[in-house]
Amino acid sequence: MKNFIVKTIANAGALAVAVWLLDKITLTGDSTGRKIGTLVAVALVFGLVNLVVKPIVKVLTLPLFLLTLGLITLVVNALMLLLTSWVCGELHLSFHVEGFWTAVLGGLIVSVVSWVLNLVLPDED
Repeated sequence: MKNFIVKTIANAGALAVAVWLLDKITLTGDSTGRKIGTLVAVALVFGLVNLVVKPIVKVLTLPLFLLTLGLITLVVNALMLLLTSWVCGELHLSFHVEGFWTAVLGGLIVSVVSWVLNLVLPDED
């Protein structure tokens, strides 16, 4: 359970950095508390998308991973961010990613920040 909470906090922090750095990734809310709540909900959706969908996509695109020496990971991460944006729209969460190239850059930012935060935050492993 502790590992789940740490990963959710890391995802929320990474998504917050992406929202802060990129104008075309938006998170709206009428108060700071509401924005934080929405950010945690988006982090949960993002974690669920990465848990369920990403492994399937990785298996289906395995030849591309080998052919591009792993650079297709940027595209897969972008697709996961776009899928998260779509799911959040369906759930009426105020998180939106506008465009594929914004998602590529946002996916890169989220990956790097999440990696750094997972190094810093305590973990059971």
